[in-house]
Amino acid sequence: MALIITDDCINCDVCEPVCPNDAIYQGLEIYEIYPNLCTECVGHFDRPQCVEVCPVDCIPIDPNNIESNAKLLLKYKKLQEKS
Repeated sequence: MALIITDDCINCDVCEPVCPNDAIYQGLEIYEIYPNLCTECVGHFDRPQCVEVCPVDCIPIDPNNIESNAKLLLKYKKLQEKS
């Protein structure tokens, strides 16, 4: 499951630097997440770091990108091979 940043985002800039996959970027109005890079921090941390630091709780699971933990781990491994 990739995460998504909702319109409740206040552009506080705390989520982008904690993402280990560089999946978070500044969009036109709010921060956004590249779903192909988001592993919900599987392989790095026990919990998504962006969710941990978000002061307004605006980073839920993206219902359009549901993935199992096994798929997230596979994505993590593929991303590690590229770096």
